[in-house]
Amino acid sequence: MTLHEAAERLGVHYMTAYRYVRQGQLPALRNSAGWRVALKDLDQFSRREEPARGEPARSGSRRQAPWASRLEARLIAGDVEGAWGVIESAMAAGSSVDRVYTEYIASAMESIGARWAAGELAVADEHRATVVVQRLLGRLGPQLNRRGRSRGTVVVGSPSGEQHSIPSAVLADLVRADGWSVIDLGADCPASSFIQVVEESDAVAVLLSVSHEDSMPAAVAVTAELGKVLPEVLVVTGGRAVMQATEPNLGDGLVLSRDIKQVLDMVRQHAIRSRTA
Repeated sequence: MTLHEAAERLGVHYMTAYRYVRQGQLPALRNSAGWRVALKDLDQFSRREEPARGEPARSGSRRQAPWASRLEARLIAGDVEGAWGVIESAMAAGSSVDRVYTEYIASAMESIGARWAAGELAVADEHRATVVVQRLLGRLGPQLNRRGRSRGTVVVGSPSGEQHSIPSAVLADLVRADGWSVIDLGADCPASSFIQVVEESDAVAVLLSVSHEDSMPAAVAVTAELGKVLPEVLVVTGGRAVMQATEPNLGDGLVLSRDIKQVLDMVRQHAIRSRTA
């Protein structure tokens, strides 16, 4: 049905229904004729008791709006402003920028990747979502810049063969928020490039983002090469491949982390030891 028809069924103004769509609360698809809403999605939306429907949250309620799923719907639709609306609503409800990165964006992209692998989504859907996330990060990144003197320089990137650049961009922003100067080399970066940039910038650490298990040998290779040339530099590998890994012994000298807070603690402690050595 059309969005006008959906608004009538809900008993709200068209612009209110439009806001539900743009904020990811009401799933809808857009074609040449405008927005279309599936009846099952409208019925499901009608049954929900969401504070976002315009009613104040009940006192003492701990219900958390499904921001990640709302964001995912807008990413798949390629709706930049709608996705941004979801993020603004989440932050207005009390979510920090860090949480938007680590829970909502990360969860939405992981779900999209899983749905693509299962054949539920096309490659075009995943690419469209990726472009939207890149634009969102462009808006969110400046909010994570920390004033004051830099703690030092950290190099972030993914090893050769790893094609996903979004995780390293997210990581770079979160490290920058902790007060570090960050150089993000993006995806599919050879060991020689990491070595060159570390030498030029006098970086204290290299953080490798790996999404696919097939890329872990490349992370091992980067770690080994950096260890030979720059043994004083900390190299930490993290990402979805590490979180899902079942084999802990992936290579000599490979430092793994499954949590951004743990990564930041490692970098801080290493920097302190390096200065006092």
